[in-house]
Amino acid sequence: MNILEPIHVIGGGLAGCEAAWQSARLGVPVTVHEMRPHRMTEAHQTEGLAELVCSNSLRSDDPLHNAVGLLHEEMRRCDSLILAMADRHKVPAGGALAVDREGFSQAVEAMLLAHPLVTLDRKEVIGLPPAEWDNVIIATGPLTAPSLAEAILSVSGETALAFFDAIAPIIHRESIDMDVAWFQSRYDKPGPGGDGTDYINCPLDQDQYHAFIEALLAAEKTEFKEWEKNTPYFEGCLPIEVMAQRGAQTLRWGPMKPVGLTNRHNGSKPHAVVQLRQDNALATLFNMVGFQTKLKYGEQSRIFRMIPGLENAEFARLGGIHRNTFLNSPRVLDSRLRLKAQPRMRFAGQITGVEGYVESAAIGLLAGRLAAAERLGPQAIAAMTLPPPTTALGALMAHITSLADGDTFQPMNVNFGLFPALPEIPKARAERKPALARRALDHIDAWLGVTPSQAA
Repeated sequence: MNILEPIHVIGGGLAGCEAAWQSARLGVPVTVHEMRPHRMTEAHQTEGLAELVCSNSLRSDDPLHNAVGLLHEEMRRCDSLILAMADRHKVPAGGALAVDREGFSQAVEAMLLAHPLVTLDRKEVIGLPPAEWDNVIIATGPLTAPSLAEAILSVSGETALAFFDAIAPIIHRESIDMDVAWFQSRYDKPGPGGDGTDYINCPLDQDQYHAFIEALLAAEKTEFKEWEKNTPYFEGCLPIEVMAQRGAQTLRWGPMKPVGLTNRHNGSKPHAVVQLRQDNALATLFNMVGFQTKLKYGEQSRIFRMIPGLENAEFARLGGIHRNTFLNSPRVLDSRLRLKAQPRMRFAGQITGVEGYVESAAIGLLAGRLAAAERLGPQAIAAMTLPPPTTALGALMAHITSLADGDTFQPMNVNFGLFPALPEIPKARAERKPALARRALDHIDAWLGVTPSQAA
């Protein structure tokens, strides 16, 4: 019996864990290299695999009307470890899939370590992977160690792009004044594990809202290091003070929008609303939705306590900010996620230029399957076709490897704008997304009919 050489996965985040799982379930041994706790990052708080920054990171779970919800369903059908553990550790969050972060991380790590073909090596990979590693998946995320990032760039021939990612504060539930705030999801919409009352809502009238905006604009912000000053923000994760600078009403059309909400205490319609969602299974911590920020800590405590219901808020974690780095994937990666300049190295996760935990795990899923097919040999490689671009997986993959413009490439969430148009576009606008989603699910099922495990 031939013993296969292992695939080396560098990085134990969601993408790396999913890649390792997919390779191992196809019968290929995997070594996961994770540098924590020997070397920590600016954002991680634990040494656990698949650590999440906030509970609602997996976003909408609606497979017919939301592209990320569709991606969830496709990944479930692909035996995704990340989605399986998210479903097992979900907490109420309206129409979103939110998880108990600690339980989720522990479960992902336990599942991987229990698999006989997975080995965990807690050491940092310095510089390029050793030359004898002929099948490598680099899934080091937005905070790739400098030595590895510089080595990758040296062989890719490209300059990495970078942007800032910001983190929202988390508040102790017991410190929120529920005589002012109330539980409600927008339009009372229930979701996985929820009942339509999944968010805490803090209302602001017009005067309170404008006072809050003025305080944001005047507050002291974090000073960037010299090498960070020209780094752009990702539009999908702007700090609230940056949004406020774009106009007094910007936040009312963004994270503080009042639509679909009615004050349960007096029946009024608020001028603006701050929503908080459950961050752990015990429901003792709540995350300020969309309130990523670069305000200094003292300013955060002062200004966020101006919000009605949060006057006595106790913060389990204040907001923060970190630099995010990604490759110009359309230029440097081939259609199977391999570095053109050195094909033994394949990339997965946020470093490829996808944005969001779900998208990162999805690219990890594909990278793991592609790497396993390569290790299993020509028959498996021939069988492992790429998912059709009519699917969420395929649309995201095609965007980062070929369809995006390398001159203007920026991180991208999955969205229906990435999908090819339907042959016959429904006349009713409300039917277009469901029609795209149904086609995608039909096509992902057809694609799953041919896998390396069946072909080998």
